[in-house]
Amino acid sequence: MSFKICTVGCGNMSLSGHGPSYKRYAALHKDTILAACCDIDEEKASTFRAGFGFLRYYTDFEEMLDTEKPDAVCLVVPEHMTASLSIRILEKGYPLMMEKPPGLNYDETIRMIEAAEKHNTPNQVAFNRRYMPMVKKLRELIAGEKIHNLRYDFYRVGRFDEDFATTAIHGIDAARYLAGSDYSYIRFDYQPLPEFGPNVANIMMYCKFESGAEAQLSFCPVSGIVAERVVINSYDNTWFMNLPIWNAADFPGRLVHYHRGNLVADISGNEICEPDLYINNGFYNENESFFEDIRAGRKPGGDLKSALQSVVISDYIRKRKTEYRKC
Repeated sequence: MSFKICTVGCGNMSLSGHGPSYKRYAALHKDTILAACCDIDEEKASTFRAGFGFLRYYTDFEEMLDTEKPDAVCLVVPEHMTASLSIRILEKGYPLMMEKPPGLNYDETIRMIEAAEKHNTPNQVAFNRRYMPMVKKLRELIAGEKIHNLRYDFYRVGRFDEDFATTAIHGIDAARYLAGSDYSYIRFDYQPLPEFGPNVANIMMYCKFESGAEAQLSFCPVSGIVAERVVINSYDNTWFMNLPIWNAADFPGRLVHYHRGNLVADISGNEICEPDLYINNGFYNENESFFEDIRAGRKPGGDLKSALQSVVISDYIRKRKTEYRKC
């Protein structure tokens, strides 16, 4: 029995991360049909179809779904469109994986959750850090450890976005995933940089998790490097992780473990997975996980409910709030 995939959105994120993932998945699973792709820009849709092996392209996603009746749908569109389009797809009952952030705030995300529950529609949010092979390896190494402290430094170059929260949500969610716990309290501090544009600022978060662990997160959007670096401490153990973000400064990534002052492991990203961006940045794994869960009739991991706290906290940054307490 075949497994039909449709995707909505054929822009840069699809071209670099998701498109190659669909093509690889179809090559490894011969019963997979890349049925159709869709974009309101016909040239983008046509180019994407030809580049990644889809059978057809559309410029109207509802026409595509009604015609193709796929087994799984992927949504990769600008952040302000994700919630409204997701709800329409969820209401049709098509299993859906949507790019982050699923909603820009609590109300949008709750409406998405309600649509999914009303129509019993499986769903997954594409937080690719959760699926990066290096992050998954670190999760294996720290399993069973009582984490005392976590630091996540998130650097970008020339990001003058008025709303950097839609990118910062990656670090917020990744730290939460690594801690294995929800946040219980956060204090925010902002260093405005008005000379670079409205709302441009360095963002610092001082966090407590329900597990008892504490964390410091820093977001520097106009630094001199593109990088994400993590330090985790438990009793007698320290792990350092440099992620291979976008093939930038720390590519192919590095994971180091010390125990009581002694080097235990020093692992290059090339030892963990293939160097292709769509693999080492987690895009293939997140798509594969979603497709395999749908095939098996399982509830996908990382659904809308699991994403809600990350959305709420990123919206606190957007609104420049100074304290968060979990209700």
